[in-house]
Amino acid sequence: MAEEIAGFIRQNGANADAGLLYDPNLRARVEKQVYDLLIALGGDGTMLRAGHLCAPVGVPILGINLGSLGFLLDVGPDDWEGELQQVLTGDYWLETRMMLRTEHLHKGKIVGSWDVINECVIGRGEMVRPVQLTTEIDNHFLTTYVADALIVSTPTGSTAYALAAGGPILPPELRNILIVPVAPHLSVDRGIVLHEGSQVWITVRTDHQASISIDGQDPIEILDKDRVHVRASEYVVHFARVQDPDYFYRNLTSRMNKNPSVGGPARVNTFMRLRALIIPLARQTCAATNVKNRSVRSAPN
Repeated sequence: MAEEIAGFIRQNGANADAGLLYDPNLRARVEKQVYDLLIALGGDGTMLRAGHLCAPVGVPILGINLGSLGFLLDVGPDDWEGELQQVLTGDYWLETRMMLRTEHLHKGKIVGSWDVINECVIGRGEMVRPVQLTTEIDNHFLTTYVADALIVSTPTGSTAYALAAGGPILPPELRNILIVPVAPHLSVDRGIVLHEGSQVWITVRTDHQASISIDGQDPIEILDKDRVHVRASEYVVHFARVQDPDYFYRNLTSRMNKNPSVGGPARVNTFMRLRALIIPLARQTCAATNVKNRSVRSAPN
């Protein structure tokens, strides 16, 4: 499908390449800002991985939904030609979403750092026992959570794991940091919304396995007394939108009324077969294109 889309773009007078999202040559060209737009084919996970690549260089992303929920994607699999034609004529707007900067410190030294689109999750490992997570906001003690995990999320991530854990839904254009505990035991059990300038420090106390996960990626082990520092990132991610600016609430209502990821046995089985054969994680595809000298509508205030 990526090749088909790239061919369609070329027929309409723009340059385009197609390849796997993890193709080192394509990634290098994105990082060199050769492209004006990256078109990601897949689900929300594909959009997150595309965002990690594109955000540092400011390349916008247009998503074509081949997954189930598709909170982050704008175009359906059956109507991409008309909406891509709209993009090629410059009739779209750019939505800007904040990111978080997360650092993992061991004995005071940074051993890992990431820019986050959805959330970072600090919590227990495979052993079903809670961890203690001492949390400070701007160098002031907040509380010590005894919980399975603590989610630190962007507004974008408020409709992901944080929503499943009982957190509030934040409009994606906000610049706030959201803290939501997972299965807290005799601890603060409400989500907390922080200002974008807040500095969050989390100290892990545990005598068993603990981990940190970034945007749903494979967990990384963290040890007793390790610290995690979370703040607003210097980067933002840009999503190209062809829907009206009120799309978020319209789509949210439809998804909350009927979760498309559990639409019925036949649908789920068909999706699982397609994912295994066509778009497994290691083979997420995308197309990238040059659309310079075309007008682009700015996001509304």
